[in-house]
Amino acid sequence: MRKLFTHINTIHGIEISPKTQLKGTEMGQISSIQDAWLLVENGCFAGWGSMESIDLPAADQTLSLYGLEVLPGLVDSHTHCIFAEPRSSEWEMRLKGASYEEIAAAGGGILNSAARLREMDEELLFEQSLCRVQRMINHGTTTLEIKSGYGLNLESELKMLRIARRIASHVNATVKTTFLGAHAVPPEFKGRQEDYVAHIINVMLPAVCREGLADHMDVFCDRGFFTPDQTLRLLEVASNMGLPSKIHANELGITGGVQVAVKAGSWSADHLEHLGDEEISCLKNSEVMPVGLPGTSYFLDIPYAPARKIMDAGLPFALASDFNPGSSPVCNLQMVWSLGCSRMKMLPAEAFNAITLNAARSLRMETATGSIAVGKRADFWTTDTKNAIQAIPYFFGINHAREIYISGNKS
Repeated sequence: MRKLFTHINTIHGIEISPKTQLKGTEMGQISSIQDAWLLVENGCFAGWGSMESIDLPAADQTLSLYGLEVLPGLVDSHTHCIFAEPRSSEWEMRLKGASYEEIAAAGGGILNSAARLREMDEELLFEQSLCRVQRMINHGTTTLEIKSGYGLNLESELKMLRIARRIASHVNATVKTTFLGAHAVPPEFKGRQEDYVAHIINVMLPAVCREGLADHMDVFCDRGFFTPDQTLRLLEVASNMGLPSKIHANELGITGGVQVAVKAGSWSADHLEHLGDEEISCLKNSEVMPVGLPGTSYFLDIPYAPARKIMDAGLPFALASDFNPGSSPVCNLQMVWSLGCSRMKMLPAEAFNAITLNAARSLRMETATGSIAVGKRADFWTTDTKNAIQAIPYFFGINHAREIYISGNKS
């Protein structure tokens, strides 16, 4: 099946030559074509060109986009979108001055979400989570990752991962799943953190792998959660079981998470609100993708990952939503794009590349998505916002997506 989309104002994010990721000054570059056509064949991009061409390519179906602009599907590489309830009462506690760590120490935070999720009916949890994912798709996200981590026991962690797999079968978007049993120490293991690490290694990880429910392993490596030594042990066991890693690193301080990610060969190190020269140097000698989560910084009023410092060091950089009920209740990557610009001082083109090709790289999906390139899955969205790369992050708080196409079909 060949579909020809015509009369496109501008196509953004064209990949002329194959790129695995964009680093340093490359992140400010975007290839575009105006007054264009776009060809999709069997669900993949097959070519593009100018409407001034004498002969347009033959197609089984021709669709005019009437002067809209086209962007590649957005990639959200870090989400916690399966949860039972929002934690709005904790938000009020923070507004009164309580810190994230203080709330967690009092039994709030992740443990609060875990308690509620354990009690929730699986079908209701699935229905609510599916609605959230559809909302993400409606804002242009066509590839996303979903973590567990709000179960913290075998039954509930498996429940979350099964729901994530069910969501993948109910939407056209690509969904990757991550086992995050090491998100926090559950109450039944209070004071016995090493026992819980052993439980993850000996009971939870084997069960997750046996059912084929996860694509990655994650650990919250930070102050008050899991130590670098514990994190490395968990990631090495997961790797031996065939699960690559993506870790939470340095959200609450410079705690060694980046060094662990590099040593373990993790695909990404996410958060990075605290980052020094040693961490920058360490990342430069690795294949780890640094991922910033500006929604978390905005909502918790904590530092932002130093995007400019990272890019000026010649490194790649990606952005993700961290969509979750406690620290980043934002499912809209257009808003993340805007925060990348307004709060992290990224240029619009840099932040755009951070939620497309580089985000795809953090999932090692850069050969399948993240740009408009021949052979990649035809995931894209249209907008009637003119000068889209600059205007979308400028006019924040608006859904600029008009139509979403996944594998060339309207979603």
